[in-house]
Amino acid sequence: VQLVESGGGLVQAGGSLRVSCATSGPPQGKYAVAWFRQAPGKERDLVAAIDWKGTSTYYARSVIDRFTISRDNTKNTVFLQMNWLRPEDSALYYCASSSEDTPSTNSRDYAFWGQGTQVTVSS
Repeated sequence: VQLVESGGGLVQAGGSLRVSCATSGPPQGKYAVAWFRQAPGKERDLVAAIDWKGTSTYYARSVIDRFTISRDNTKNTVFLQMNWLRPEDSALYYCASSSEDTPSTNSRDYAFWGQGTQVTVSS
C-alpha cells in the first residue's frame, strides 16, 4: 500500500490550502485515514481523521472550524481543506491509513504512511 501526499506549499496567514492523499496498492477493504503533522523539534500530532464512509470524523482542537477532512473513495483520495491558516500550522503533513475503519487518535493504529507534504504559513 502506498500513500502519496500533494498540495502543500507556501501561503500567507489567513490563506487556504488543500492537501491530498492518494492511496494505491492491494485492496484494503474499508479503512480509516488520518492526517498528522510534525513541525521541527516537535512531536507528530494528529490533525484530523475520517472513516470509510466519511460519516465519522475527528479534529484536533486547534483546527476545529478551520480544517475539513473528506474523501472520495472512487478516486482513492483523501483531502484536507485548510482555511484561515496560521503560522503555527506550518509543518510537514503526513497522511496515514489504518487497517480498521475507526478514526483512531493513536498513530500506532495507522499501518501505512506517506512521505509528507510541507505546509508553510508566513505571517
